[in-house]
Amino acid sequence: GHIVHNWKVRWFVLLQDKLLYYKLEGGKKEPSPKGRILLDGCTITCPCLEYENRPLLIKLKTKTNTDYFLECCSREERDSWALDITGAIHAGHPMQVQELHRMKNSFKLLANISLHHIVDKMHDNSSGIKLTPNMEQGNRYKETFTGSAVVDWLISNSFAVSRFEAVTLASMLMEENFIRPVGARSIEATRYSDLSEQFLDDSTALYMFAESYKKKISSKEDLQFNISELSGTIVKQGYLVKQGHKRKNWKVRRFVLRADPAFLHYYDPTKEENRPVGGFSLRGCLVSALEDNGVPTGVKGNVQGNLFKIITKNDIHYYIQASCKAERVQWIEAIKPLT
Repeated sequence: GHIVHNWKVRWFVLLQDKLLYYKLEGGKKEPSPKGRILLDGCTITCPCLEYENRPLLIKLKTKTNTDYFLECCSREERDSWALDITGAIHAGHPMQVQELHRMKNSFKLLANISLHHIVDKMHDNSSGIKLTPNMEQGNRYKETFTGSAVVDWLISNSFAVSRFEAVTLASMLMEENFIRPVGARSIEATRYSDLSEQFLDDSTALYMFAESYKKKISSKEDLQFNISELSGTIVKQGYLVKQGHKRKNWKVRRFVLRADPAFLHYYDPTKEENRPVGGFSLRGCLVSALEDNGVPTGVKGNVQGNLFKIITKNDIHYYIQASCKAERVQWIEAIKPLT
């Protein structure tokens, strides 16, 4: 409410240019709307974390600077309403609406992302993620946070634009030992689920900071690259998941595809410096998609599919995992002309 700041149940109807809300009497909405929110010039904030005990809020600020706080019944409903309202706000710009729907399930993250920077921000006393004690199955854990709290925090701090993207980013933080699961539910997910499901966007899944979140750069990992390798024109870049050569574990890496000369380099997003941790010439390489029915020979661990394989002219095999079939096709089509 605007005068008395209490919370009332209202029936909302979204039109192309406005959001109407109605009073409910006897379980039915009244014939005339109680009020309306004009969407022209509105800005939307979702998730809105201004009310600590109300994590399911959407905030609308009109062009006359009136704030509306709307609480949904579930995260799925909140995200669905936020997407549709944002689409209505940009209704005059169909390309923006199309981009919003594409971003809803986007896997791509910021090109200059630094996991160290994110974790430092999470530790900030004033704007960081709130740490609370929690109980699970009789065990008491100090200074924990929930999976859904991490996802909300990443989105509200503009590190991700969708819950899917925030879960991917949180999985990276966990994979690189910046945060770790505590309690049976979150630990179980890391053992038996594939990469896309190892971090749980759930208010009952508990996590905490790992003691070794400040990883020191090992001199052994200081690989030297010829400057000419990195001088080519960037054709494509983005985050993919790569299987390691020795431990056969899966790591999120930022891949950069260059032409003239044709090289594919990959970077560790946990490292501050912009230096690749690996790479190879594409001349003479073979690249192909791998079938999704079963785990191919040479691939270890639980994988979600969408795999492709690159074999260098020195017969080194790289197994790489995209987030979806379309992304796999895009990468293969971009690599093939450079081989």
